[in-house]
Amino acid sequence: MTSFFGKYRDVGLLVLRIGLGGMYIFHGAPKISGGPEFWAKLGGAMGNLGIDFFPAFWGFIAALSEFGGGLCLIFGFLFGPATFLMAVTMAVAALHHFSRGDGLSGASHAIENGIVLFSLIFIGPGRYSLDKKLSSKAASAPDEK
Repeated sequence: MTSFFGKYRDVGLLVLRIGLGGMYIFHGAPKISGGPEFWAKLGGAMGNLGIDFFPAFWGFIAALSEFGGGLCLIFGFLFGPATFLMAVTMAVAALHHFSRGDGLSGASHAIENGIVLFSLIFIGPGRYSLDKKLSSKAASAPDEK
């Protein structure tokens, strides 16, 4: 007999993906539309890792990670790569907060999100996802010779 929690695990993952993904889209949209000057400012956080070249590129990648990653979370598509890139983005954001002297209270939001995203890499998107749908179609497709 399946417990209540096991029975609704996939529903819980769907709710988590939609909620978290929606918030990442909300926070990532202004960053995506910010343009090269904003991206350069955002990408300046990579300087904390000793990466001082192409700040606009890194800023765009961070914005794309948040906005595009939010979409990937919601749909459960390219879930592993998306959650990994988003977790790395949160690690850089947390490091940036620490370097500015914000302390744990300033970095906590990025750390918390990073922990959730890193955990999702291992948990997976659940049954109600495009990744699951596409993998089950591929598994049921006949082999071509």
